[in-house]
Formats: sequence, structure tokens, C-alpha cells
Amino acid sequence: MRVPDQAYKGSGDALQTRQVNPQAAGNDDWKAGTWSSSGVRTLRAFSGAEGTTVMGWFKRDMDGPALNSTTANPTDRFNAIGLAGVLTGDSDGHGVRALLELIDVNGELRLVALGRRVDGGASQTFAANEDWRTLLPKGEWVHLAATYDFTSGTMALYRNGEPVDGFYTTAGDPWQLNGPGPHVTSATDPRGIKIGGSFPQNNLERNPCDCRMDGLMFLDSVIPASDIAKQYRYMAR
Repeated sequence: MRVPDQAYKGSGDALQTRQVNPQAAGNDDWKAGTWSSSGVRTLRAFSGAEGTTVMGWFKRDMDGPALNSTTANPTDRFNAIGLAGVLTGDSDGHGVRALLELIDVNGELRLVALGRRVDGGASQTFAANEDWRTLLPKGEWVHLAATYDFTSGTMALYRNGEPVDGFYTTAGDPWQLNGPGPHVTSATDPRGIKIGGSFPQNNLERNPCDCRMDGLMFLDSVIPASDIAKQYRYMAR
């Protein structure tokens, strides 16, 4: 699903993701990624990792979460819009170690970074304060980045190279950092990556994104804020 659209000067075709038939359960949504029940060997760098960074260019073409094609209620909607993320080592195609998405937080859709350190463990979410429609205007290319420091239990969001103010949604110690270290991700290969919605193996539809994407990067370390700003300026010049 490639379309002629440039997120930045010199880029080629963009990836197009979208919900195909919101009225029926099916496996035909346009999304991207990869999945393997035994883990994806080329993603081994994310096994036992101290940190992760997910970044890329995104252009949305939807006004909110899509109609839920997995329920009988014709007006039911999903509670999130999936952008891009790295799956856990035990993922069914939905559970993640590091994810950029738009999701309902206390009844309000927000841009978030969602991370999980331990397979099968609890996740933590860092949600942006600013309105998601301002951060990701409809029909406009925006560079987003999220960092996940699993040693310190911190996350950060960036828009067009600048930090985004936000807050953590889960109190306590969801990443289980109070015990003895080292505090890294589970020593398992991620089962894949998901882009534009969950279940890249195409056996279920969830959280589709009617979006265009370009220049996606999945990195096995926390990129400093200064380097994220440099990456944005380099591509946007």
C-alpha cells in the first residue's frame, strides 16, 4: 500500500494504512509489520535491551478511532489508533514493548508512548498534555518520536524535534524496577513490529489507522533529545 506522497524532501512513496470495511469482521485492513510465534531473529537487539526509540513521519486522515469491526454493535468504536511499535516476546500481535499510538486516557483521546519491560507484565503510558488534533493535524505530515528507558522507568515524547509535555497514567511500579537489576526488557526476541494497527499476522483487526507513514525507525537504545532534534532538522531541511 504505497502512495506518491513525500513526508520530507527526497523521500519516496509513503505507506498508506487504513480500515477497509468497518461494517464487517475481516482481515483485510491495510497495515504493515511482521510477526512470528517463535520471535523475529532480526529484532534480537530488543531482547534484554536497556531502552528503545520509535520514531517516524505520520499523516492522519481520520477524525477519531475507527468503527469496531469485531463487535456486533454497529456504532461501537475502537478506543485507540495504532501508529507503530515493537511487540513483546510473547505477543499475540497486539501486546507491545514500545508503541506510539493515540488512545483513550480517562475518557479523552491522547497521543501516548506505551511501554512494557517484562513479557506478560504491566505496561506504563506517558500521555501528552496537548490536544491530539493539535499535535497531529489532519492532512499534515508530522515527525513523532518516543523513547523508553527501561533502566530508569522513564519515557518521553517528541513532535517535530521538540519535547512534548505529558504525564504518566499508571501509579506505582508497573515495570517492576524496585527489585534487583539489571532492569532490561525480557530476554526474548520480539514477535515482530506492528504499523497502522494490531495483529500484523492478519488474523484480527484492531485500532486501525487511516494514515500515511514514512521514515519509520525502531532503535534499540534511548536516543538523546538533541539527536532527535537533529534527525528532524536533517530530514525536514
